[in-house]
Amino acid sequence: MEIQKIPVADQKNSPAQTSTAKVGVLLINLGTPDGTDYWSMRRYLSEFLSDSRVIEAPKLLWQIILQGIVLTTRPNKSGEAYKEIWNTEKDESPLRTITRDQAEKLQKSLAKEHPNVVVDWGWRYGNPAVKGRIESLQAQGCDRILLFALYPQYSATTTATAYDKCFDALKVMRNQPAVRCVPFYHREPVYIDALAKSVEQGIAKLSWQPDVTIASFHGLPVEYYEKGDPYYDHCVETTDLLRTRLGLPEEKLKLCFQSLFGPKEWLKPYTQPTVEEMARNGVKNLVILTPGFSVDCVETLEEIDIGVREAFLENGGENFAFIPCLNAGQGGMDVIKDVTLRELQGWI
Repeated sequence: MEIQKIPVADQKNSPAQTSTAKVGVLLINLGTPDGTDYWSMRRYLSEFLSDSRVIEAPKLLWQIILQGIVLTTRPNKSGEAYKEIWNTEKDESPLRTITRDQAEKLQKSLAKEHPNVVVDWGWRYGNPAVKGRIESLQAQGCDRILLFALYPQYSATTTATAYDKCFDALKVMRNQPAVRCVPFYHREPVYIDALAKSVEQGIAKLSWQPDVTIASFHGLPVEYYEKGDPYYDHCVETTDLLRTRLGLPEEKLKLCFQSLFGPKEWLKPYTQPTVEEMARNGVKNLVILTPGFSVDCVETLEEIDIGVREAFLENGGENFAFIPCLNAGQGGMDVIKDVTLRELQGWI
């Protein structure tokens, strides 16, 4: 077959070398089941819990346990939790609703000054998968793509798995786009400021003042941290910076960890037992925020705002308030846009 060569003069104006070439931005989050029924939950949990970065165990043994025991009962339990917070109007989880909103707002915000940037969103697990989103961005003319895992604090179980999914897609593409990965941003001033303002604004709406505020992060097995995962250190640094920004001492803004799974020891202190003990010891007014989550989801809306709220009140607490995640509000979008523009330098 004869190969037609592009004249040198025309090469200078090829799409990859002109200002009209498109650049993609892919916002990535955990993912969500398609529904709250048993089989939707089972498909989602099977993919999620089969990730060897999430569950570090001998694969064959773990699959026997997962497929035979865990996925027999857990889909129904998780489905009930999702039903508590499901967006019935759109028949989808809040994570899907809000992540889509984030992508649309970022696209609109960038459109005037950077019309060649195309923003999309996708999941580590479930639909829409990042593989299809990367292919879609490339089909729209994006020869460069910024992968943005929406996790301020890095962990191999979150940030790394998000990029793993992208690399799995890239390694089978014959014509790969160039890619960049957004690193952790747990100490960025724009992020700390947005968190602080969310706390200040949330408390200002209350008719009472908190005795204690808790920053609750998703948990991690201690073993993972001991092997070198920096997640715990990032959570501590975020909390320290937030304390400084709010002018609160350590006893007034406490760090805790939630969402435990399995028999291993996880990072401590655990959120719910801590809250229950506080209530029994006389803490009457409690505020909780979840800085490690960029978007409200089952872990924040059901586990914290419903489950931990009930535990606090049942043990003697009187007033409880949950500060929503940054989501697609002004503060949250300021963070996403600031980090995006920083990481796109040289491409736009």
